[in-house]
Amino acid sequence: MQVDPVARTFVVPPDHPAFAGHFPGAPILPGVVLLDAVVRLAPGAAAGVAEIAVAKFLSPVTPGESLVITYTPTAGAGLRFNIVCAARRVASGTLVLAA
Repeated sequence: MQVDPVARTFVVPPDHPAFAGHFPGAPILPGVVLLDAVVRLAPGAAAGVAEIAVAKFLSPVTPGESLVITYTPTAGAGLRFNIVCAARRVASGTLVLAA
């Protein structure tokens, strides 16, 4: 049985505190902030995330960008995620959900 992916939108606040030092004059969102959004918005993650099994950062994210995070279940207790901004791939990876 095929399960449809679940999509969530995350708009990067232009005044996010992570931009203050990352990097002055050319701000980009740190990967850890992207991962935080992935974990917080993950469907079925009410019990928590046990592991970020894979995370690949493919393109920088700047203030005010609107991101779409798509989740697809994997075998077992996993979720594959992809993050895009318009047609640009930003990040991808796999989460293992807590039991």
